[in-house]
Amino acid sequence: MAEILFYQLEATPLSAILPDLLKRSLARGLRVGIETVAQDNVAPLSALLWGHEDVAFLPHGHGEDAGEGQPIWLCADAANPNSASYRFFVEGALPQSLEGLERAIILFDSNSEEALASARNEWKKRKAEGHEIRFYKMDENGKWQNLA
Repeated sequence: MAEILFYQLEATPLSAILPDLLKRSLARGLRVGIETVAQDNVAPLSALLWGHEDVAFLPHGHGEDAGEGQPIWLCADAANPNSASYRFFVEGALPQSLEGLERAIILFDSNSEEALASARNEWKKRKAEGHEIRFYKMDENGKWQNLA
């Protein structure tokens, strides 16, 4: 069974949160995937990872890149050429399958009624399947709090 983490994005946008979560993953030596809901979203995510800091970037690939050599893989489908065991689901993407994953991280915008309803439905579905689930929300000091 995969561990599933829900991250509620409320006041801080994905662009401010995702690079930090990815840095932590890379520091642990993990290979990760990032799945977005549409192919048109992949290039902006790539640009975010290239330019999140003036002096650094997060190594990643997508499209025609040699996926097996990439620590981070960006896609809009279930492709997993870098054999990632951790996968981030962003911008409305949800796991179609959890096969081969140790952890699925679902980041959702709670300011969107549609995204909030979708996350709730995913929570119920995965809980019924017996997965370990945690829910994180950022407090007023910018620290993630595990609320469930």
